[in-house]
Amino acid sequence: MRQRCGHVGINMLANVKPKTIAPCIKETMAPGTRVDTEAYSIDARLGIWGYDHPPVHHGQGEYASDEAGDGFGAVHVPTMEGLWSLLRSWLRPHRGIAQEKLPLYLGFFAFVHNARKRGKALLHGLIELLVT
Repeated sequence: MRQRCGHVGINMLANVKPKTIAPCIKETMAPGTRVDTEAYSIDARLGIWGYDHPPVHHGQGEYASDEAGDGFGAVHVPTMEGLWSLLRSWLRPHRGIAQEKLPLYLGFFAFVHNARKRGKALLHGLIELLVT
């Protein structure tokens, strides 16, 4: 999950069943929060769980949803798609990661992404995290 212009949180789940995903969503987002996603079957439950969910239907050729028709506040979902693309590119050189180590890699990726710093600039944040 990613807050627009905010931090990203990556959780490794055992499966994508509603009973597994619901607690993760409910612990992370306040009821009434607007959640922008594609129109996957699991996402249809977001409205039932108390979230504002205007889906984008990529399968029907829709890539942005503008319910008001004014061009403002249109729903776009490429933010997370871009994040997954960055994650895959970052993991690719490792040529496979053991399942039990993957949460560590995901956590580090989220930390680096949230720090928005690269290279030597990241060192201060890492040391600060280790010391506190």
